[in-house]
Amino acid sequence: METKKVAFYTLGCKLNFSETSAIGRQFEERGFRKVAFEDAADIYVINTCSVTDHADRKCRKVVKEALKHNPEAFVTIVGCYAQLKPQEIAEIPGVHAVLGAAEKFQLVDILAGFEKPVAGAPGQVYASPIAAATEFHAAHSYGDRTRTFLKVQDGCDYSCSFCTIPLARGKSRSGSVQSVVERVQKLAETGVKEIVLTGVNLGDFGLQGPDRERLEDFYDLVQALDEVEGIERFRISSCEPNLLTDDIIRFVARSKRFMPHFHIPLQSGSNKILGLMRRRYRRELYQERVALIKEVMPHACIGVDVIVGFPGETEADFLETYQFLNDLDVSYLHVFPYSERENTLAPTLPGRVQDRHRHDRTTQLRGLSEKKKRFFYEQHIGLETVVLFEDDVTNGQMEGFTPNYIRVVAKYDPLLVGEMKWLRLTTVTAQNLMEAEEIGVEVFQH
Repeated sequence: METKKVAFYTLGCKLNFSETSAIGRQFEERGFRKVAFEDAADIYVINTCSVTDHADRKCRKVVKEALKHNPEAFVTIVGCYAQLKPQEIAEIPGVHAVLGAAEKFQLVDILAGFEKPVAGAPGQVYASPIAAATEFHAAHSYGDRTRTFLKVQDGCDYSCSFCTIPLARGKSRSGSVQSVVERVQKLAETGVKEIVLTGVNLGDFGLQGPDRERLEDFYDLVQALDEVEGIERFRISSCEPNLLTDDIIRFVARSKRFMPHFHIPLQSGSNKILGLMRRRYRRELYQERVALIKEVMPHACIGVDVIVGFPGETEADFLETYQFLNDLDVSYLHVFPYSERENTLAPTLPGRVQDRHRHDRTTQLRGLSEKKKRFFYEQHIGLETVVLFEDDVTNGQMEGFTPNYIRVVAKYDPLLVGEMKWLRLTTVTAQNLMEAEEIGVEVFQH
């Protein structure tokens, strides 16, 4: 009997990528062969996102492409968009099954007894109400031995007025510190050198079991992981400013393995807009977090998420955000124009911002981001530091990262893949990449 082939396509965040990898391993354990998307698979699994714009259009396009490669393929949709709009997705031509948040990790079992619907009939929906998504499923990305994204937390108990994530992923939940440590020890045995901790609300780690008791917290996790032998680097993917405590910041500063790199969502530099967004902090707290990081780790890289064009944001409010970010000692920005989401409070608020203003404000802040990134890089010219090279090769060049997340570009050398090299940072390119030169020092690895 010929081995069946399965292919995956992932939209959205690194958390989605880690979950796609976990589902992929389930298929491989059942004897399926994982292949590239264009390789005429028997089964296509499309993992969707609800945060990015035009989720429906993107989903339809990927389904259409899958069926071009194999018109007889079985197509199933999972992910956040699948939980929010299962019936709508089931009506997309070519979709055979839609699985919600509570069902997606049962995909292999569900497909075992599944038959395709008759031609023209809608796909079968397996999507419980989001309240049923109570179990934590650990996941990690694989395929790149240099860096792995490890899911340690899922769901969110917050109620930000613009966000559908609690509706798509359910309440905050985690595994135990010990279970994460054991997974990291196994990853270390595979040769992984860097692990990025991911979650929906990562700093809320610790709610466990059916009753979601807070048995541990993120600080406990960070301390435990710092003792795991075999992993050179840990990064914290993103942490809410109200959950990024002084203890965590000071621990990273003296850590053996946690890198001086933080990504801290801000969303707005206007307290008025933060209030409308139902964020759990104000700009003064954010400013304090950045100040402490720079006090104990002057070379730390700090990334910022910002939403522009939120309902009620006047030109004065935007300029307040711009000035706040301009004055803040941060390294780069991820800027998103506000996009309406069904079943959230934000679209009902007065003061809708015209699309052209959203676009203009996005452009302005992305320009500020490029300036800040270049300034941050230029401050490090002449620094001797360790670069961990990855296996992505583009136009004969490869890239690696310093501990504080400066992206270093070098001529491709297969011997450098997955290696840590002492280099001296020399030049910032026009594309805001750092060039470097060897200094002939061996890297000590833990």
